Amino acid sequence: MIHFVVVTIGSAGDLFPFMRVALALKEAGHRVSMLGPTQHAPFVEGAGLPFHGLPADEAVLDHPDLWHPTRGLAVVWNATRPAMARIPEIVGALPPDEQVLLLAHPLALPEADLCRARRPGLKVAAAYLAPSNLPTVHDPLMLGPYPVPRWVPLGARRWLWRRLGDALINPVALPDVNAARARCGLAPVADLVGYIVGVPDLSITLFPEWFAPTQPDWPTPLVRGDFPLYDPTPEARLAPEVARFIEAGAPPVVFTPGTGNRQAAHYFRCALDASARLGLRAIFLTPHRDQLPAALPSPALWQDYVPLRVLLPHVAALVHHGGIGTTAEALRAGTPQLVVPLAHDQFDNAARVQALGAGTSLRAARLTPGRLVAALRRVTGDRTALRAGTVSRNFHAREGIERVCEHLVALAGEG
Repeated sequence: MIHFVVVTIGSAGDLFPFMRVALALKEAGHRVSMLGPTQHAPFVEGAGLPFHGLPADEAVLDHPDLWHPTRGLAVVWNATRPAMARIPEIVGALPPDEQVLLLAHPLALPEADLCRARRPGLKVAAAYLAPSNLPTVHDPLMLGPYPVPRWVPLGARRWLWRRLGDALINPVALPDVNAARARCGLAPVADLVGYIVGVPDLSITLFPEWFAPTQPDWPTPLVRGDFPLYDPTPEARLAPEVARFIEAGAPPVVFTPGTGNRQAAHYFRCALDASARLGLRAIFLTPHRDQLPAALPSPALWQDYVPLRVLLPHVAALVHHGGIGTTAEALRAGTPQLVVPLAHDQFDNAARVQALGAGTSLRAARLTPGRLVAALRRVTGDRTALRAGTVSRNFHAREGIERVCEHLVALAGEG
């Protein structure tokens, strides 16, 4: 029996796609263990998966640079290092005769490589949640919030990538990576991104070809999956309060800055103002209630959480941060999207939503009530709604999961 050790980091949006793959492997009869932030134990253990909690400092959610377009990566990197440092010890303690495959989040790949020092021959697969996690110099090319024009030649694009790595990535990450490698007697690496993509024996995209076509410079071998959407409460229905609100008038617009965003007070002020100007009914989703006024106007409703699977079929549009999980849920539901990206992969996801015709975007740094009004008018138009509905027909999630699992099992068998 193969033992698949699945490693993830981050929020529930990062966790759920890995859980979906882990459950599919378990259903196929394999042993599966998950490593992830300790706060996700109820999700993982509730699904019947063995779980090893990794240290997580939730104070990072209040760091002023967490959602900064260029400084956010350093915050995430530094916050995840204590957890990632535990991985070699955990994997090294597994029985030496056990057939193990490590399926890892990209930010866990330096530590996955260290596991090979303890366990020679270990197979490693990387699962990429969003297209921007895979470096490319081909279109669409986003450098943070800034799109690189199509006319820029490949040589210049490679230079830009190197400059970006040397300025923003390598100074942050390489001291930790190379110190850990030195302790294992391994040579230092000179470029984090180039090193990471070379670590896995197999790379997997947890997003489909129609959302992001395969690029010539992506790593090989590469397996294309679909969005492995996972709902921890598949039997959930709309809460009575939400159902009554929806039935009381025109379909509302849903606003969410992401469950991990504790710094969204300005976002919600703009949302309230724009909704009032347009006469829209609104649902605000955030577990952090203090970001909203104590008293909301009558055509507005706050909820800490509502499964998007059950909510989106009843709404006019979704305004969100551009996290890949939220983006995928809206694409599946055929719901028009207004993406308000702040950092990380969100700018690239927003550009792809626009390219599909399934919505539009407005950078969070430029968010004002007036700009939000204009963007909402665009996204609630008939043409966007029609195109979003067409895109939703592309979903073949079950087929993608089966393909991913088949390749993982085949890779483990090569050992």
